[in-house]
Amino acid sequence: MVRGRSMGADAAAITFILKVAAASLAGGVVGSISGLGGGIIIVPVLTIFLGMPIQDAIGASIISVIATSSGAGSVYVRDHITNVRIAMFLEVETAAGAIIGAAVLAPIANAQALSIVFGLVLLASLVPIFGKIGEELPEGVHNDPLAKKLRLSSSYFDKRMGRQVDYQVTGIPASMGVMFLAGIISGLLGIGAGVLKVLAHEVAMKVPSKVSTATSNFMIGVTAATAAGVYLRRGLVLPWVVVPVASSVLLGAFIGTMLMERMSNARVRQVFAVALAVIGLEMLSRGLGLPL
Repeated sequence: MVRGRSMGADAAAITFILKVAAASLAGGVVGSISGLGGGIIIVPVLTIFLGMPIQDAIGASIISVIATSSGAGSVYVRDHITNVRIAMFLEVETAAGAIIGAAVLAPIANAQALSIVFGLVLLASLVPIFGKIGEELPEGVHNDPLAKKLRLSSSYFDKRMGRQVDYQVTGIPASMGVMFLAGIISGLLGIGAGVLKVLAHEVAMKVPSKVSTATSNFMIGVTAATAAGVYLRRGLVLPWVVVPVASSVLLGAFIGTMLMERMSNARVRQVFAVALAVIGLEMLSRGLGLPL
């Protein structure tokens, strides 16, 4: 009888790990294409469908974001799609916002109200995204003075189009504000700021969607690595969850990079729009205390 129970428990554990691995694989693919990391799929699956405590799910998700950033980010940097200058410049704003959000505002802010506001902001952000949902490359973009001074314009080889794509960058002050807000939101709510990073690149700076995705993937690893240390100290990074999550997300990230480089910019934007809608609804339902 004991042996039967043990075999049943082992089978249940294996089934659980396989489900986690499958969700993580999907998360890695979507995360590397959209530039948001794999948490958009992993956290809901682990909490809603597999009944894992939210803190443990977030701890595993943060490690998965690092894996996505390392896997997808390295490929995008190698293929010169990532704009490293933009990433390093805006990461300073995100870090500053995160410090203020976590250290100054978190003790006095209402997280529930913030979740509602954040969800509404993300859903409202779909309007400009849908406004150019079929646009392949931004048109009429010219370097603003800061972009010119910092030499942020660049180029990449588009495998789908079969040619070199040169692009310029604008809206630097607006993007700095969005990235500062992204850091504050991340510090206040304990979530990744990848969605606002992509919005800053797409809406404010008007860079091609592939550059936006690649640059965001590069940036989110830096943010996640900082947060991961906090979760490690709290004992919320569980090895038996992290191993299947990280390994599957890494595999998914490599698959996602191969897909993304052969997709049109319009298709990449469509994937991001769906991810944006899911995150917005998730944050809104969290703030309202409703199951999604």
